[in-house]
Amino acid sequence: MKWDEIRVIVLPLLFLVLVLTLWQIADQIFEIKRIILPSPLEIAEESWKKIGELVKATLVTGLAALAGFSISICIGVLLALLFSVSRLAKQSVYPYMIMLQTVPIVAIAPLVIIWFGGGLGSVVVIVTVISIFPVITNVTTGLTTIDPGLVELLQLYRANRNEVLFKLKLPNAVPYLLTGARISAGLTIVGAVVGEYMAGHDIDNRGLGYYIFMSSQNFQVEVLYASILLSTLLGIFMVGMTSLLSRTILHRWTYALHQS
Repeated sequence: MKWDEIRVIVLPLLFLVLVLTLWQIADQIFEIKRIILPSPLEIAEESWKKIGELVKATLVTGLAALAGFSISICIGVLLALLFSVSRLAKQSVYPYMIMLQTVPIVAIAPLVIIWFGGGLGSVVVIVTVISIFPVITNVTTGLTTIDPGLVELLQLYRANRNEVLFKLKLPNAVPYLLTGARISAGLTIVGAVVGEYMAGHDIDNRGLGYYIFMSSQNFQVEVLYASILLSTLLGIFMVGMTSLLSRTILHRWTYALHQS
């Protein structure tokens, strides 16, 4: 591994250690009240007592985020395909997709609870709603921004609409899909936590949003900070894995394209 690649990992870790050290020192010097800002050691000590519950909550939140992310990819690609082949559908439906994206998710969540009930199902729906728009936008762009000369070339060889779609438009949309997926991956944890905060109080499926809500109500600030940290790490993991997968797919796609 090259030094530049090591620096990408080592430098952020060193910065994190520095921040935690200064945080702990400041807490000791200024005697900051626990209710305002507990020290890293206090957060770690109290969180360790609930480590089993927090790990399970992280898995529940991750599962909801992954399920909603997968659904948003599938539905987003299908809608983008529809918009690319039907101008009427795009002009009729696409404005509502934009409107849906502009509505705050906390305003949509109560409707989702009414329609689908509480629990994991509603959380998955909320994740899907918040993460689907980047997929639709990017894939639609990839399907419609085609060099007219290439289309004319395929038509010259008597290619039908399906052949143009599968041999030209879909391959052109792959990089756009990966970009949309990376954007959506960062939104999934936001949607999952908000959904669990408002609709995820199912007794058997308590995610991080539930612990954020309950710990804030009960002034368990150590658990609150731990839940926020785990949500952040889960979001970083989702974005990182999506980016890694995107680079792998894009590399193979580019290689296959040059080979052909």
